Amino acid sequence: MKKILIVLTNVTRYAHTTDATGLWLGEATEFVEIVQAAGYQVDYVSPHGCFVPLDPRSMRYTDEASLTLYESTDFQQRALTHSLRPQDVQASDYAAIYYTGGHGVMWDFPENTDLQTLSLAILQQGGFVTSVCHGIAGLLNIQDRPGHYLIANRRITGFTTAEEILAGKKKVVSFLNQTVATNHGAHFVHKRAYKSFAIQDGQLITGQNPFSAKAVAQRLLTNLK
Repeated sequence: MKKILIVLTNVTRYAHTTDATGLWLGEATEFVEIVQAAGYQVDYVSPHGCFVPLDPRSMRYTDEASLTLYESTDFQQRALTHSLRPQDVQASDYAAIYYTGGHGVMWDFPENTDLQTLSLAILQQGGFVTSVCHGIAGLLNIQDRPGHYLIANRRITGFTTAEEILAGKKKVVSFLNQTVATNHGAHFVHKRAYKSFAIQDGQLITGQNPFSAKAVAQRLLTNLK
């Protein structure tokens, strides 16, 4: 049974502000809880490796299971303190890659070519590329051949423009995931704001918002059985 690679952000603040951001905790812990219960091991990677900050707002939306995982030595050491660098990861070890969110990813996921290479390699060996919420930013610029975006003509979802407005961050982020996805040829599908929703198109599985991590995990496990 191959492992699942969890992608986390290294960004501590919204660009040009003193407003803290980082990983949205539940988007990692809720996914990990489900796949580990199914017997899968996980590794944690970030664009630069090592330290991963938490979005302080995400701590308002934790439950007992998320806090227990967060308090574990394994999560604190391997996810938050010593996350792997993309260059140190072998795609052949993984059945899937999962891009978590938190607004920080808007600045360090989209242009990371090492993560893009890993994702394509996992796809090419029959694995899955998955994301939740802002994590879709990691998929937006992947090209599966020169000049052709991976998401083109694919049904995907992610944090919507309406949700960005409701979050009060539309004027702070450098781009809107829904707009870029559409511009890159994707069929961007979404449901009611802040309700759980995940969709699959082939080897891509994406979730709309922070409340969709469990739905992404469950869809992935259905495919890995």
